[in-house]
Amino acid sequence: MIRHLSIFFCLALLISACAAPYYEPPPPRPTPGHPKPYRVNGAWYQPIPHARGFEQTGVASWYGRDFHGRRTSNGEVYDMYGMTAAHKTLPLGTFVRVSNLENGKSVDVRVNDRGPFVRGRIIDLSYTAAKQVGIVGPGTARVKLVALGAPQPAKGSGAPAKYVPIDYYSGNFTFQVGAFTERANAERLVAKLDQRYRNAHMVPYFDGRRAFYRVRVGRSSNLEEATAYEQALVREGFEQAFIVAE
Repeated sequence: MIRHLSIFFCLALLISACAAPYYEPPPPRPTPGHPKPYRVNGAWYQPIPHARGFEQTGVASWYGRDFHGRRTSNGEVYDMYGMTAAHKTLPLGTFVRVSNLENGKSVDVRVNDRGPFVRGRIIDLSYTAAKQVGIVGPGTARVKLVALGAPQPAKGSGAPAKYVPIDYYSGNFTFQVGAFTERANAERLVAKLDQRYRNAHMVPYFDGRRAFYRVRVGRSSNLEEATAYEQALVREGFEQAFIVAE
């Protein structure tokens, strides 16, 4: 018995000695004109700088109560009853039409989170959005995504908002560096930022359930300039900073 154990330990040492050491893969180099890449579960993802002409076909899923009330990637609190979605690379804030290719139903959602980080899935819908297109029961469905742009109020009472294409290359851009549920915390950060940056300001937002106070700084007139400003903010310690098209 002792002899067998000795042989076993010798083999184990030999195998471990021959095994190649593990090296952590380095992060990808930032792509010029693109937001900073991010990493989840060992994989790197590169967000795209704009959604003009974006279309994608694949499998959609949904997320609900387990994530309800948690913080999303853009600083909001996830509301499973809202009309939102998670996408790995689309700019946060993009409106997307999701069409269920299995039943013909469609829904318009706003991307405010990152995900889904499951192989083969391209978008995670909120519970209410998934229910409207018949995904809650089966859990997944094959869909087509089309980026819409921003909603514009329609003329006339009761008329639905219309979506118009966005020029993602020019316009007024600012930069969000934080979001708070307490107004006082947002005001303190604005006062601090105002000592170093131009156009430090707070933007209140109400999602139907509670108020949020978004803190933003700076202003740029084109995407190239905005991207450089965003990268400068990241280097100065605002790692979650991102471009906002006004």
